[in-house]
Amino acid sequence: MEMEEVKIWNITLLLAAIAGFCDTVTFVAADSLFSAHVTGNFIVFAYQLINRQELHAWVKLLTFPVFVFSVMAGGRLAASTLNKYHLLLTEGILLCLGGIGVVVFDAMAFNEAWVMHLIAMMVVFAMGVQNAFGKLYSKETYGPTTMMTGNVTQAALDLGAWLKGDKPALTSLKKQAVTISGFLAGCVLGALIGNYIGLSAILLPGIGMVICYLFKS
Repeated sequence: MEMEEVKIWNITLLLAAIAGFCDTVTFVAADSLFSAHVTGNFIVFAYQLINRQELHAWVKLLTFPVFVFSVMAGGRLAASTLNKYHLLLTEGILLCLGGIGVVVFDAMAFNEAWVMHLIAMMVVFAMGVQNAFGKLYSKETYGPTTMMTGNVTQAALDLGAWLKGDKPALTSLKKQAVTISGFLAGCVLGALIGNYIGLSAILLPGIGMVICYLFKS
């Protein structure tokens, strides 16, 4: 592969894995909250509401305005800098701060529910910034990295075309496979690590993102 193609491959895999990881960690360790695929929280909101878990339900609904605001903030940041990767650095810093916050509050034995929800909202904000990056710089990845429905749809279309003899469709199918497999790997790791150490697991992708940015710089 050419250097530019390798870069896109790496960024796609990294961002998809981080999104899957964070989405699963917040679901496992933050009261079934989706941080990347925020529209999934509408379902959890409705479920918790009918089961009379009103407080937990309304927190799920709060993720939507937080996500919208974070995407807007990402757009503002992108417009104010010449380095598009500053958005990813911002995402990494937010995840690091959230993970450190969990560690500090745990050490203080301060386990109030609002702290968990606040940290979870920081993760939602970070995922919003990642979404802004994907939309503003769509050529930097093979497709959306925080939700897989569109990617799976494209992969299915590519598979069907390839089976009919359309050889170029295989190239697109391989690209979708990178995104989907990265997200799935992130989900599995998020479930395992999040179940073991809790919400502080978000520190790991944050550190990884910052290191990758510094290494690239």
